[in-house]
Amino acid sequence: MTKAAPTLNADFLEAAGSNLPSPLQTLLAQRGKALVDMPLPTRRTENWKYSSRYLQLSDAMASALPSGRKAGPALAFDGYHVVIHNGVVVPEASDFPDIDGIEILSFADLDDIAAQQLAERLDNTLDSNAVQMSRLNTARFEDGLFIRLKPNAVMEKPLFVICETDAHATGSVYPRIYVEAGTNSQMTLVEEYMSTGTEPALVNTVSEFSLADGANITSVRLSLEGTNTQHIGATGARLLANARFDSHCVGFGGPLRRHDLQVRLEAAGAECRLNGVAVTQGKQHYDNHTTIEHVAPHCNSEETYRNIAADESHAIFNGRIHIHKDAQKSNANMSNKNLLLSTGAEIDTKPELEIYADDVKCAHGATIGRLDESALFYLVSRGIDRREANTLLSMAFINELIAQIPVEAVRETVQARLNQFIEQTFKGA
Repeated sequence: MTKAAPTLNADFLEAAGSNLPSPLQTLLAQRGKALVDMPLPTRRTENWKYSSRYLQLSDAMASALPSGRKAGPALAFDGYHVVIHNGVVVPEASDFPDIDGIEILSFADLDDIAAQQLAERLDNTLDSNAVQMSRLNTARFEDGLFIRLKPNAVMEKPLFVICETDAHATGSVYPRIYVEAGTNSQMTLVEEYMSTGTEPALVNTVSEFSLADGANITSVRLSLEGTNTQHIGATGARLLANARFDSHCVGFGGPLRRHDLQVRLEAAGAECRLNGVAVTQGKQHYDNHTTIEHVAPHCNSEETYRNIAADESHAIFNGRIHIHKDAQKSNANMSNKNLLLSTGAEIDTKPELEIYADDVKCAHGATIGRLDESALFYLVSRGIDRREANTLLSMAFINELIAQIPVEAVRETVQARLNQFIEQTFKGA
């Protein structure tokens, strides 16, 4: 007799978004009804087979963590910033840009017309069957950040979105971001996920990008939460003609870390570059799933992901490129390299190419290995102690991608965290 798959606890479908405009409240109610008895991922769920055992949704976690943050000390950023605390935008703690052609509002501040338009667009960038848990976000978000760039609008400095989870009690939060980039508009968006407190918490995030002709968006995403926090995130992007989407994702492991990134190249000349780094240690976990859909001809994609796993941790990469039958003259390249720093660590990688057009240039590859003993011997023989040699080689493995992050403050933050990770990993080596 086959055991029934576990389903989502009904407590996770409690009413949400009481401060939102009525069109968004209606959307949440509809999504909540659709999730009744939703099966949870198991090892038999193909895109969750390596991660389902890490998903721990206790009954107490169903409660939304309250947001009571007020304005605090000014944050030091070379750019603008928005604070989202436990899923709710905090205007008094934020620094919104005042630029012609750029509109940034919380979902709660949208009028009914704008809210109705947004409700019709949410989830349009994502394949909900592949990102099952994103549907929970759409049923539970309490607020969100809406960003609209009108045609030719340019935000010259980056916009930092600081998503804070206050885990001083057990519960869950559902940050939501929607970016509408008009023709030939440009911006850099930095999403930084962090947490305080030590109680078990679930962070379920969704960010969506809709790029019109010629729009140019750089997305930087940092997962920096504490070891008590499970993080399940989804990012979707749809690109029209000659639009460009650059993504830089950096993640540090935890009890569960999962990020799905889906990009659709829907008109000629669209292109994307996806870079990613994930590091795990102890018994941590990190799972990156990416999909690039080449729907139209003459589109380009470049994808490079790196994983480092130490101790008894587990890292996963699954990258899929789908070349549709009309996507002639497509260029697509995917590279995934992985570094094991211990015999107890595990890395699973699965690069996929699905091609239905005959005039394309595509390549993909994956490697899993350990630090080069000959390189270690060379460094040690030149007077460098073994611990420092291990550090140098490990950092060299990922520095190529970190150097490509176009925001200096982010590079410095990431370098500091990576140095801490490496020092802990090789402590006593």
